[in-house]
Amino acid sequence: MDRIPEKPVTLQQQMSTTLFRARHQLRRALTSTNTSARLHSTTPVLNTFASHLLTTTRQIMTSHTLPATMKAVLQPDKTSHKLILSDKPVPVPSHPEDVLVKVHATSPCKGELDWALWAPEFIGDDKIPIPGQDLAGTVVTAPADSGFKPGDEVYARIEANRPGAAAEYTLARVSELAIRPKNLSWAETAATPISALTAYQSLFTQGTLDPAALTGDVSAREKNSKLRVLITAGAGGVGSWAVQFARAAGAAATVAVVGTKNIAFAQQLGATETIDYTKQTIGDWVNEDPASREVDLVFDCIGGTSLAQSWYAVKDGGSLVSVCSLPEKSRPEEVKKKVNSLWFVITPLGKDLNVITGLIEAGALKPNIDSVVDLDGFADAWDKVESGRARGKVVVKILNEV
Repeated sequence: MDRIPEKPVTLQQQMSTTLFRARHQLRRALTSTNTSARLHSTTPVLNTFASHLLTTTRQIMTSHTLPATMKAVLQPDKTSHKLILSDKPVPVPSHPEDVLVKVHATSPCKGELDWALWAPEFIGDDKIPIPGQDLAGTVVTAPADSGFKPGDEVYARIEANRPGAAAEYTLARVSELAIRPKNLSWAETAATPISALTAYQSLFTQGTLDPAALTGDVSAREKNSKLRVLITAGAGGVGSWAVQFARAAGAAATVAVVGTKNIAFAQQLGATETIDYTKQTIGDWVNEDPASREVDLVFDCIGGTSLAQSWYAVKDGGSLVSVCSLPEKSRPEEVKKKVNSLWFVITPLGKDLNVITGLIEAGALKPNIDSVVDLDGFADAWDKVESGRARGKVVVKILNEV
């Protein structure tokens, strides 16, 4: 595909124009005789916005020459999974927390091509339809006092209502970003944010495991040592992280639901018990010895039949967390026990990624990669993830050095 010739000054001109408009809006608000108290209250926001744009403009002019356009994967029709590779303008920071990042790699997430249909109130029609909410890249510009600077190697889960990282450049928010683990490759870094954050928040933020155990808190480890945890799809992109987290947190038992070919893999991750779903259901496995096999926490990563079966495994008074659907809708009629159940969507938090970074650098966690493809292989990458054939994460290289 022919590229439009680079015009290094174009982005600077765009940002200068945006800055001028912000200043003009601020000046008009301050000088208008009809300015209300409500309008005056916007002054700090406008000041912050203008300051941010000035900072990023200076960074670009002094440290980095940007092209006018970039290659980007697009989903033109939200009702179709067909993706195309196209040229788009390099994004311009427009929010006080925007950080411009040069993307090294991204990773498809199963289901993301349907998010606009599932949650139209959250993902509006004005979103530029670039998928790939997993980001691994290098900071180009960052707001002053953000804690980030040009050249920082970072990773993040970009919020789903904004353009993703399947492009040469993208914008992430300060609150989403973290410095990437030093002992991971770029591909491994891109394979981490969504899956690791989902597992972490499911077990520790929404679930009943105490995260303080991950940093050596003795009382937290003692608490966790009394809790049994069951994880469905224990060899998958999210489940494989959850098994490692449960092990690292000192759970009494980590039960992984996997197929025959993944039993050894789940055990390597830290599973103390396994259920081969090709040979028996979760309910049948529990019924063989309910007193010893029921669990305190179920983390469901797959939904459907597995979620329904999970109700048989959780103890009366236990917890069932799903990232697929509302657990109560899958509760079998005969299951009468009281269970704390919930479905949730992760929050992209850099502070949680900082915890994950520490564990990865300490050797307690490791991403699981199915395959790595060049940008030109983007269509096959998303097809493989959507089909459910991947064991671990599929990574799409944006830069060749990944």
